[in-house]
Order: sequence, then C-alpha cells, then structure tokens
Amino acid sequence: MDPWLSNARDALASVAGIEASELELSDADTRTLLDLARIAAHVSGERTNAPLVCYLVGRAQGTHRIDELAAAVPRSKS
Repeated sequence: MDPWLSNARDALASVAGIEASELELSDADTRTLLDLARIAAHVSGERTNAPLVCYLVGRAQGTHRIDELAAAVPRSKS
C-alpha cells in the first residue's frame, strides 16, 4: 500500500475507532476493486461510477468476500 493510501487508512481507522489492520487491502482485493472500478467507468460511461460502486461494495461487505460482491456488478443490468 502506498504512503498516501496508508495514511488515509490510518485516518479512517482512527475516526471509526477500529484498528488500521481491519482496513488492510490484500493484493487480491486491490486487484478486484481496481478491476471493478475499471468496469464501472467503462461500461457505464461515467468515471464517477467507479468510486461509487467500490463504496457500495465496501458497504455491502460483511460476511461476503469482496470478490463475491464485485462479481455481481457485471451481471447487473444497465
């Protein structure tokens, strides 16, 4: 994780009252989210959909893995 993202993670963890380790992104999760953002921007034609769909995946995450949730997006209808 690059320094800017690490600092952002630490700040978010502090505000949320959780350990920064709870917000760690694995290499696989990073690839999944970046691919999801690419799909959202290109398929929808709106670059602003990329961070928003990643946010929605984050909100939906609980007992589901990021890759399971992200797989639902390309199956959604436009």
